[in-house]
Amino acid sequence: MGLRFETRGSDSPWVDSVWTCTSDRVTAMTSVAGVRWGLVFWERAGRSHAAITGPETRTSTAPVPEDATFTGIDFAVGTSLRIVSTPALVDGGIELPDTTSRTFRLDGTRWGTPGPDDAESLVGALVRAGIVVRDPLVAEVLRGHLPDVSGRTVERRFRAATGLTRGAVRQIERARAAAELLAAGEPTADVVTKLEYFDEPHLARALRSFVGRTVGQLRDGTGGAIGLDL
Repeated sequence: MGLRFETRGSDSPWVDSVWTCTSDRVTAMTSVAGVRWGLVFWERAGRSHAAITGPETRTSTAPVPEDATFTGIDFAVGTSLRIVSTPALVDGGIELPDTTSRTFRLDGTRWGTPGPDDAESLVGALVRAGIVVRDPLVAEVLRGHLPDVSGRTVERRFRAATGLTRGAVRQIERARAAAELLAAGEPTADVVTKLEYFDEPHLARALRSFVGRTVGQLRDGTGGAIGLDL
């Protein structure tokens, strides 16, 4: 009973991960902060839906369609959609109209609704059509390289591509990594050291802001449904 997530990585440079989820007798979940935009497809009661999701800067409570099945694509940081800027999607999203079990409409064109095994094929087609684009500077920065431009230019382009500052991306990613380690049984002190938190209270504040769980809840699996594959 609850949310059952399965997530896999991707070999595509445009995709971070592909996930599936089923909801069983749950109507709300803790939504966890995340740095990526995505596409999500779901079916419930014989009806099909699709939406663009945006980065989330904080934890919140989100409604969940009961007895629904989901397939989601989380895109790599630095990619974006031609039709809508990523900053406009932060802490929000857009439901796509006229979706069926076989197709959905994006940027004026109909596309085949993907399953988890053909997500990369859809993304490849969107890239070839110029609908999904990316700023190569952001990928360079994320790899630790220093581009030959000013720091102000780097930050401006990073925010334009991701909707977030580099600092916010680091904080959110670190909190999510901490949640996964703690849920797997890693000692709190080791997580503090490994992820370079100042101390345990610093870690606790980050978990409260970005994950919506305490260390104890992550260890015990309590606190209700949560939007993480723990």
